[in-house]
Amino acid sequence: MNRTSHHGRETAYRRFDRGGDGPPICFIHGSGGTGDVWRAQTRLADRFPVVTLDLSGHGASDDVDAEPGSETLGVYADDVLAVVEAATNSGERPVLCGSSLGGAVALWVALERDVDLAGLVLAGTGAKLPVLRDLLDWLANDFDRAIEFLHGEDRLFHDGSSAYVDRSAATMRECGRAVVERDFRSCNRFDVRDRLPAVEPRTLAVVGEHDRLTPPSYHDFLAESIPRCERATVEDAAHLAMMETPVAFNAALASFLDRLG
Repeated sequence: MNRTSHHGRETAYRRFDRGGDGPPICFIHGSGGTGDVWRAQTRLADRFPVVTLDLSGHGASDDVDAEPGSETLGVYADDVLAVVEAATNSGERPVLCGSSLGGAVALWVALERDVDLAGLVLAGTGAKLPVLRDLLDWLANDFDRAIEFLHGEDRLFHDGSSAYVDRSAATMRECGRAVVERDFRSCNRFDVRDRLPAVEPRTLAVVGEHDRLTPPSYHDFLAESIPRCERATVEDAAHLAMMETPVAFNAALASFLDRLG
């Protein structure tokens, strides 16, 4: 585990590099997650350097006092850019791969920050991320019920008996109610639908076919609205396709990265 200091806090990250000559990929987790959600994507490190991070308040990273919405997205964007600077070599143009809230952060970086990206991968996310009003209430008042709801069938996972369910739920509890609520309220306030034509990097929108949290239609909209955007579906998976069906997810990701040249 490495750490980089910036903006008065420390952000934890890992770099996996087994000699690949492709563009480095910085993976950004979603609400209530950590960089560990990308464990299976480290298998790509023999072809592409892989960087994972814990956003502020998650995992091993310091927390920060930020209001949900644009302020929190800005904080998380700072985390990503600090890690990219610390973990990539001079001249390397990174690809940002974000899941759910992480996809919103990746779009925020692309739209709000002056950084030269080789590409974007938007996984299980959208240009607008509305959150069920009941879920927001449970996050504030009944955290266990919120976690149970999110791990229902075809939400985070297609197979509710998946071995990953317990791991995912435990990670949310370790992040804590306040951080997870901040994440989801930031998602609920996120809306860049009218700004998508300004996204410059080549982009892949990839979604699990059973995802009810950010359904395939969200990714159709991304593909239609971002100038250079491809679209892919991962079968037999829901929201966290990178965990549930990593072989298929990695194949879609690697194919896109190969086309970046």
